[in-house]
Amino acid sequence: MAGCFGLCPVTAAASISYFTSKCCTKTSRSSQHLSKQISVGQNFRSQKSRGPNGFLFTPKLSIGGRVKNNSKVSAVLTDEQSPMSSNEENTENIGILSIDLGLGPYKDHFRYRLRRYIDQKKLIEEYEGGLEEFAQGYLKFGFNREEGGIVYREWAPAAQEAQVIGDFNNWDGSNHMMEKNQFGVWIIKIPDSGGNPAITHNSRVKFRFRHGNGVWVDRIPAWIEYATVDPTKFAAPYDGVYWDPPPSERYQFKYPRPPKPKAPRIYEAHVGMSSSESRINSYREFADDVLPRIRANNYNTVQLMAVMEHSYYASFGYHVTNFFAVSSRSGTPEDLKYLIDKAHSLGLQVLMDVVHSHASNNVTDGLNGFDVGQSSQDSYFHAGERGYHKLWDSRLFNYANWEVLRFLLSNLRWWLEEFKFDGCRFDGVTSMLYHHHGINMAFTGDYSEYFSEATDVDAVVYLMLANCLIHNILPDATVIAEDVSGMPGLGRPVSEGGIGFDYRLAMAIPDKWIDYLKNKIDSEWSMEEISQSLTNRRYTEKCVAYAESHDQAIVGDKTMAFFLMDTEMYSGMSCLTDASPTIERGIALHKMIHFITMALGGEGYLNFMGNEFGHPEWIDFPREGNGWSYEKCRRQWNLVDTDHLRYKFMNAFDRAMNLLDDKFSFLASKKQIVSSTSEEDKVIVFERGDLVFVFNFHPENTYDGYKIGCDLPGKYRVALDSDAWEFGGRGRVRHDVDHFTSPEGIPGVPETNFNNRPNSFMVLSPPRSCVVYHRVEETQKETTAGNLVDETLASDVGYRQENSKESASVEAEVPGQKTDVEENEEGISDG
Repeated sequence: MAGCFGLCPVTAAASISYFTSKCCTKTSRSSQHLSKQISVGQNFRSQKSRGPNGFLFTPKLSIGGRVKNNSKVSAVLTDEQSPMSSNEENTENIGILSIDLGLGPYKDHFRYRLRRYIDQKKLIEEYEGGLEEFAQGYLKFGFNREEGGIVYREWAPAAQEAQVIGDFNNWDGSNHMMEKNQFGVWIIKIPDSGGNPAITHNSRVKFRFRHGNGVWVDRIPAWIEYATVDPTKFAAPYDGVYWDPPPSERYQFKYPRPPKPKAPRIYEAHVGMSSSESRINSYREFADDVLPRIRANNYNTVQLMAVMEHSYYASFGYHVTNFFAVSSRSGTPEDLKYLIDKAHSLGLQVLMDVVHSHASNNVTDGLNGFDVGQSSQDSYFHAGERGYHKLWDSRLFNYANWEVLRFLLSNLRWWLEEFKFDGCRFDGVTSMLYHHHGINMAFTGDYSEYFSEATDVDAVVYLMLANCLIHNILPDATVIAEDVSGMPGLGRPVSEGGIGFDYRLAMAIPDKWIDYLKNKIDSEWSMEEISQSLTNRRYTEKCVAYAESHDQAIVGDKTMAFFLMDTEMYSGMSCLTDASPTIERGIALHKMIHFITMALGGEGYLNFMGNEFGHPEWIDFPREGNGWSYEKCRRQWNLVDTDHLRYKFMNAFDRAMNLLDDKFSFLASKKQIVSSTSEEDKVIVFERGDLVFVFNFHPENTYDGYKIGCDLPGKYRVALDSDAWEFGGRGRVRHDVDHFTSPEGIPGVPETNFNNRPNSFMVLSPPRSCVVYHRVEETQKETTAGNLVDETLASDVGYRQENSKESASVEAEVPGQKTDVEENEEGISDG
């Protein structure tokens, strides 16, 4: 695609709001720091531009005419110092500088990293035939069938001797010695025996090599497609598995990828902990039992965690040992393909949690085992301190290395093409972007913190190549970055000088909610602060908002529902008795917090498995500290499936708010206007698309005849009401009432309008409730919120009926696309 190489100038100008973000804690991972972004409209302290502390390399022929890089730390570079002069004309007109004028002082930085990207891409094209071909390393490395036998290749330049061992040779490699070429790649061809492969499908294999001190070690092949462990042996090492099933056993995809949604509504899920029983769930069970739930709740995207093999289950999948291998705990590669195909049949796109920010420190089972003290140039990782993440206890990739680029880019293409994933979410991007990895770094908002010697340009170039590759081979891919620093340009196209992500996670939002729930009583909640926290994102860079994810429920913390209702969830959730004030408040605020986060916080929405119905307990993976128990490593679906429990109300509202976006496409609308944040009334009023949202956070006050502003004149009716009986409310708002607008002030003079809106109408606003109004065209058939509630309930009934049937195969059809709601072209505004 031309967009990944050529530059297209962008002329749009916009003001940038503050961006705040704070990392959430993961198992074995650190909390990172608050950052905010300076507004272009503010006085900007100009500084001299400085280049990044990057790497220079000289191309050297590698395997098959490929290039290998000799890295060395360079001095701080300016454009005059840089030896990379090719395509310099392409780095003059950088579109991102037109979007954010505050980036002007850092033009040299953008020119430098863009030139680095262009030169790296040209080298790949010259020596590898192009980025897409380069990213098919799995067709050469690892085990591959070639005419008359199996060829195995492994990059291990520091090894002195090497063998391939396994079941096929009784783990004796003396007759299967490998040869090393001049580029550090070990190769062996194992001829077929009697017309059959010498290595049979599903047999165990390993790479044995001797390093400098004469010691022989056994390692799992770096490109292995499957790895397993003997479950009968405690702490047994993993074995690589040669995976090449016969055609009769290889899963064949039946369904096409669904169309890319206008806005992703993401259901984040962990397959292993998705069973209601205290055990590890399988890919097929997840496909048959959980995917229908996700579809019934009107999500359009599933994000799968912990897909890459990781030897330590409690790492939540973030300490990867085998990057090309499906996590064997939940099944085989063919089982995962079944899951993805089933998702596609239900109209669900599937994203993968990609961990390229670091690798497990595990030497026995993981990629780290190939590092035997060699230099960075001969390893997947940097040497010394630069190659080790102190807080995560993991290894850090050398993104300037040619073979590392091949490995990681091929890894992306492997998952997209072999398993039909529809995109990915990159974990730990902040750690990649900076040499300090965000450790003990408080981002103050000065742009020099993003564009300085601390910027790891090698990693930036890798991410640019990765995003270019993904969108080349899958133009409709969705790629999301987990970045807590708020680096400008992360979510802009590579063609503009950005890094190329489609979305970034709005990671400040859940921390704000936790702060409020932990530290503030209801009367101290600030409507202005809530609104500002939800709308603070960079103009033209899309965000995925979430109120809570898996991060907020790790052992020792609480889910949002448990923060709100605590131990009363164990005794007060029955509909057979009246709700206590704590339960009534908790359910009401749970609905409001999730909904306002979705409606105001971004251009996409994410929910973690179980939070949609208020799952009460934290997540605790089996570990020594809990007696290796699975009790808290599961999802209690029985809570939402039991009709007399109040969990069903939160689930029904979750389904309804997703359905609202399905019908009105407000998440994809560029029109977002907050017209009122009343601290006295505790009310927030805003428009998203052509919908009008009214959130009343007051614990007691009902406002009858409450005046709210709107854009378009006409007749409005309720589209969604959190206080409806069907959602556990009191049913105080009538859904069959017509609300007619009145003009406000002088047309075209906003300061004479009501809250800067040209029209207004009156509503009833109960305490702790949110009501959405939609405009009813006089010429079209009138609809009420009752229809939305009815559709939600019908979907629930349909799901329950379908769930009662056993389904062993994928039979659902891809649903047709709904008619899109016409977008309003107004830009984002805070009113």
